[in-house]
Amino acid sequence: MYKNLLIVFLLLSCISYSTCAQTSTLSTTSKKAQSLYYKADEYARARNFKKALEILDEATQKDPAFAEAYLKAASLTRSLGDKAATFEYLEKGLALVPYDPALQNNYFDIAELHFERGNYEQAKNYYDAFLKSKPRNPKLVDMARQQVRTSDYALLAMLNPVEFNPVQLPATINRFGLQYFPSTTADQRHLIYTGRLSARPDQDENIYVSQWQEGEWQAPVSISDAINSLANEGAATISGDGKTLVFTSCNRPDSQGDCDLYISFRTGNEWSRPSNMGYTVNSKAWESQPSLSADGRTLYFTSNRAGGKGKEDIWVTHMREDGSWEKPANAGAPINTSGRDMAPFIHASGSTLYFVSDGHQGLGGLDAFKTTLKPDHKWEVPENMGYPLNTHADEGSVFITPDNKTGYYSRKVVADTGAPSILLYSFEVPDIWKSSEKSTYAQGRVFDNVTKKPLKATIQLYDVKADSLVQQVNSDQVSGEYTAVLAEGRKYALYVSAPAYMMNSLSFDYTSAKALTPVALDVYLDPISAGAAVVLNNIFFNTGEYALAQDSKTELNKLISFLQQNKDLKIEIAGHTDDVGSDDANQVLSEKRARSVAEYLAGKGIGKDRLRSKGYGESRPKQPNTTEENRSLNRRIEMKIL
Repeated sequence: MYKNLLIVFLLLSCISYSTCAQTSTLSTTSKKAQSLYYKADEYARARNFKKALEILDEATQKDPAFAEAYLKAASLTRSLGDKAATFEYLEKGLALVPYDPALQNNYFDIAELHFERGNYEQAKNYYDAFLKSKPRNPKLVDMARQQVRTSDYALLAMLNPVEFNPVQLPATINRFGLQYFPSTTADQRHLIYTGRLSARPDQDENIYVSQWQEGEWQAPVSISDAINSLANEGAATISGDGKTLVFTSCNRPDSQGDCDLYISFRTGNEWSRPSNMGYTVNSKAWESQPSLSADGRTLYFTSNRAGGKGKEDIWVTHMREDGSWEKPANAGAPINTSGRDMAPFIHASGSTLYFVSDGHQGLGGLDAFKTTLKPDHKWEVPENMGYPLNTHADEGSVFITPDNKTGYYSRKVVADTGAPSILLYSFEVPDIWKSSEKSTYAQGRVFDNVTKKPLKATIQLYDVKADSLVQQVNSDQVSGEYTAVLAEGRKYALYVSAPAYMMNSLSFDYTSAKALTPVALDVYLDPISAGAAVVLNNIFFNTGEYALAQDSKTELNKLISFLQQNKDLKIEIAGHTDDVGSDDANQVLSEKRARSVAEYLAGKGIGKDRLRSKGYGESRPKQPNTTEENRSLNRRIEMKIL
């Protein structure tokens, strides 16, 4: 080791402003300073670098303008890895001499050291001096040119800062030496993050959860003894309903690579024993930094596996209908680059992806970026989230709450003692960082309408306009609880179903500019039996017409699926109206609307002998026809078991 350091020192000192020969002309006229300078050479050749530095310091005390002594000391400290001392010596030495192409390596070194401190203007000046000297190392030339571009970008970003005012989370949360990868459930009542007492090798990572109660975050607790172990568990992500957890763990007995992704499910208050996500998702390489979609059925993560575009890439996989996971696909351009692209976070709306990268133009190191999903389901070119969130240093993961109001992130902080720590912060999300869609949630419980006991049911959320399934979750089999995330700008059909029970449909219209507020909604499912009836809330007609609107397709297809699964059922399709218009006109309209639905079902293969249509006009209102809201409830199509 010392031999290598000596070789590096000799090579570097030979290309500095001073030369290796004692006969070189030195800038100082002090004979004592010159003698000390050459004496330092002797100590360096004897590998006594500490003594050599002491002698050089004596030389500069004899002559504070002795440039060569500072630069030789910089060469020594650089080879020893002491960046702070190297920076100090280079600053003093280069300030004493005019520009000289022979100093090109010194120019490059001090440029790098200025850049590491975020001194973009000084860094750029020294990179320019390095390039002006016409260096022959193409790798360093390319690096210097890139750093000049980065410095220009950073200086411009600093002139146009984003309004960003982070607030350090209370000591209740920041109770560890290191804490990072924060995220919340959709209702923002649980904060999940990774905690580690210190960076010491014997201190392992664990996952912690804090509850929001009485206007503040409570003391965090281990998420579960079934999850945290003597191995490292960290970089966790949780589904919107808080029932699915994916996390990174290393060195477990069933590990398949450097670090693997594990999955666990919550039933009631208990988490299942974590399962390795297997070779379909994991590889023999490193997998980490997962991010689940709101419904827990799409997973983004970071890996350095083969087949990527750069050092670390972002990958994505989707859950199949049977609960298994597809083979991950590289997120590709424009997200991934030849550099490091890491720490993905998919917003609850599914419309915006946040991540960190050093492959896109930034301010240095890993910067935070955001990209938005276009109508053609391709990602836009990522946007740098700007200064002061991004700096010359590496940035960590960013989390934005579903309603676009609050963000969380971690930042490295160095105490006065020099000890580093990583702390969690929250911030009010600037408009420029908000997801293209904000979200809220529908939350409640599912019950058997007869026994009133909680039910495990499937909750499916459809985009009515696109007739596409956008989310699927299950209610808890112990408590019946469920949470579904709703995004603005869409009209939703929500279906709640369970074997041997009537399907139940709900409608949420967020296409208007009304406030996007959480919905508390318990659902009661009736067992399938003669006389049981449900309102088909997503069958639509234009005013006064009986032709089925295009937006009815989702509901009609769900009804067909229900009848195909229950082949012995016979049903009545009943039409109802409000009291606007004459009784006779309403009777005819209700009959025609019911018949339209029955004919659609028959046209899709449901036997006519299983179908009956009937119109009831305005004779069976659900609510008094005293308000428009009540009248809208009375205008309906019902399905009844015969």
